[in-house]
Amino acid sequence: MYASLPIDSIKSDFLAALSQQHIVVEAETGSGKSTRLPLWAAQVGRVLVVEPRRVACISLAEYLNTDVANPQQISVGYAIRFEQHFDDNTQVVFATPGVALRWLSDDQLAQFNTVIIDEFHERRWDTDLLLALLKQRQSHRLVATSATMDSQRLVEYLNAAHLHAAGRHFEVEVYHYATDNQTMPSGDHLEQRIVKLLRQHYDNHQDILVFLPGRKEISATMQALKRYFVDEIASSVIDVIPLHASVTDDERQRALTASEKQRIILATNVAETSLTIPGVTLIIDSGLERRTHQRNGRTVLSLHAISKASAEQRKGRAGRVKDGVCLRLYGKAAPLERLTPAELQREELVEPYLAALCCDAKFSQLLFIDPLPEKTLASAFEALLTMKAVTSDEMVTDYGRRLYQLPIDSLFAHLITAMPERRHQEAMVDLAAALSIPQKLWQPPKSEQDQQALFLWLGQQYCDATALIKIVRVDVVPEWLTVDDNMRAEARLLASKMREVLQLPQLEVSSAFRRQPWIEAVMNATPELVYIRRQRRRQALANGFNEVTLSRDTLFAIEHDQATEAAVVFDQFALPGKGMKQNLVLATCIAPVTLSQIVALDLGENQQGQTVETSAGHFQTAIERIYAGQVIDTQWQDVSGGAASTAIVDLILANDVLEGLAARLKVDIQQWNLYLALGHYQADICQREPEVVDLTMWLSQQITDLGIETIDDIALFSAEDFVFDGIPDWEREAFDNQYPHRVRLNDFEMRIEYQISRKTVIAHYHQGNRKQDPKRWELPRWQGWRIKYKKASRTIDIH
Repeated sequence: MYASLPIDSIKSDFLAALSQQHIVVEAETGSGKSTRLPLWAAQVGRVLVVEPRRVACISLAEYLNTDVANPQQISVGYAIRFEQHFDDNTQVVFATPGVALRWLSDDQLAQFNTVIIDEFHERRWDTDLLLALLKQRQSHRLVATSATMDSQRLVEYLNAAHLHAAGRHFEVEVYHYATDNQTMPSGDHLEQRIVKLLRQHYDNHQDILVFLPGRKEISATMQALKRYFVDEIASSVIDVIPLHASVTDDERQRALTASEKQRIILATNVAETSLTIPGVTLIIDSGLERRTHQRNGRTVLSLHAISKASAEQRKGRAGRVKDGVCLRLYGKAAPLERLTPAELQREELVEPYLAALCCDAKFSQLLFIDPLPEKTLASAFEALLTMKAVTSDEMVTDYGRRLYQLPIDSLFAHLITAMPERRHQEAMVDLAAALSIPQKLWQPPKSEQDQQALFLWLGQQYCDATALIKIVRVDVVPEWLTVDDNMRAEARLLASKMREVLQLPQLEVSSAFRRQPWIEAVMNATPELVYIRRQRRRQALANGFNEVTLSRDTLFAIEHDQATEAAVVFDQFALPGKGMKQNLVLATCIAPVTLSQIVALDLGENQQGQTVETSAGHFQTAIERIYAGQVIDTQWQDVSGGAASTAIVDLILANDVLEGLAARLKVDIQQWNLYLALGHYQADICQREPEVVDLTMWLSQQITDLGIETIDDIALFSAEDFVFDGIPDWEREAFDNQYPHRVRLNDFEMRIEYQISRKTVIAHYHQGNRKQDPKRWELPRWQGWRIKYKKASRTIDIH
């Protein structure tokens, strides 16, 4: 008989409800819900347990395969990306949400009777989507569990039974270390503050768990601890252990297994739920996590204060075996959110949209606990439509299904399948693998010697993208190259699995490829990835829709030459900027391309530029290729046909021919449009239809009507041949006096603008030496109009 746990109090109610309806189990940290419920549910059929983190997936499955946890010997296995340990007879299978969604798209999870979604309060997009899909199908008994969540809303959403179990047995004292009660969590000098607390308290505790926002802070804190606890670490009295999504099996086992050594475990919020870390009696909570959110239309990753629910989860880790202590690095009354917002509310929706469609459900029609943001939903649909992954009536295409089979971001899946040649497809697979792992694969060298070595190692293929491909492909990387071995192993595994799915050669026999045709294939498939430099800010690149800033670690050169004027940006990392709506988007993986490649692939648009007279007396016009608002190529053409008409209009408007005509017509047409807007039009006395006129269009029509076909023909005409019959002649003088387009005083001149809808006149300073503002008595009457005077950026009312 195994030891009693708090969750055991609801066993009979759980089994009774399981055959009748869905269940929501609310149980505090340490109650045993993650280990007991799967075994109970296995009594009535095969069970799929969906765990949000793969570390928890593996650890829970391994624990339930021990006699202590599972004396009935119920068979338990697990499945994470690229790794499965179960068979058709396994009664309980732990799986990550991504794996569960793919199984759902394959066979509707037909092999399982019960689906348990553990730690639902984390509100990942894949668990939210999985629950919505299964709720719609009503094909499985659903159990949703959490330690802290808004459970009543979930009970109503599922029309479920609500069961509650008590939590931990032991008390946890909480102390706050902050300047005042409302101090929010902060990353400033975080490792120093943590080390200071550890030095004060480590003597009183065997095992200590420190919650940090990410690997960067874990690494910094480990280095700081090694400086302060040199002797203890050297003599193996203290074991400092990292715990995050990408730790090795050895590090995971050391963190989750009791030891005679004192352990200081530095963890992300992977340790908040599901995992049992024995012996921990001291928690140091930074109050921070790294979280994505929508900002100005993009998903950005930044430091966030945790929610109150997460704070309770973290605190609960200290009360598993005896009374514990929780030290919080923020104020007692810090205004934390009550719950962490759902990922579907704060991230782009391309991936969940495609996943839903591949599970034969229309994403826009699924019923979620929280309504989806309409703007983000529309943006995701447009992105999938552009990729040809969906039809206009929201049906997934065969191509979309092929994209979904690849366990990577939809954009990379699209790039892989769009490659026209196998060798280019292989290159894209290996790059996508390098960019799809949880952490950065490598660090470009800093020393001049190592930079030169890298240049020689890559040869003609020198750029961020090809460097990553080579790092993934080679058996051994050079010693002078800083590479994360764990991440490289994961990238190589991912590349191998994708090559297997696509029936491509394995890494050991990768096909050689040339960078230029491969990059051009990428540019053809996804022209939105093509960026060009800003003229003045050399660190910035733009594609006409977005702007990115070069990362410090990119190999992309800063020199001003043709070879570094444009690039394909494969990977971006968005951070919140200083302003409320600003983002700092870093380009982190770049492959240079030339402007001529952009032109050759017909990217951008042509527009007619200036017209000039050649030394031979002929005229030529510039045809400019525009990309991202910049001229990237200019071709000169002899003026003829439609181009001649446009060129003639440009010459007239520039006052290069028919001198004075443009100024006269501008005034005539401006006054006519004002005449119409003020309601002065009378059909019986006006020769023209009551339509607003555009000067350029009117001039083009006149040139056609007069039979002017070449630049030389314009010499046969004078300005008097172009007459605009707008306001009747006998009305014009009176109208101009009442609504002048220019007002001249003795010492300066103003241009007049009429804003009809606001009944406002704006007098713009045009020229003159007068420093004083105009007086009301100096200006026309403009009875009933509000009058403003504008000079430079200054605007005042004139009363």
